[in-house]
Amino acid sequence: MSIGQAIKHKTQEFKGRITERIGRTSRNRRLQREGRTDRVSGSLKQAGDKAKDAFRR
Repeated sequence: MSIGQAIKHKTQEFKGRITERIGRTSRNRRLQREGRTDRVSGSLKQAGDKAKDAFRR
C-alpha cells in the first residue's frame, strides 16, 4: 500500500464522519446516508490495504 492511498482512504473516512454529523445536526437523512457510505467505504478500503500488506510479508 502506498502512502498516497493510505492518506486518500483515511481522508475519505474522515469526510464521511463529518458529512454524517452534519446530516444528523441538520436532520438531513440524505447527508447522513452519504456520510455513512463514505465512512464505511474508507474503512473497508483501509482494511483491504492492511490485508494486502499482511500477505506481502
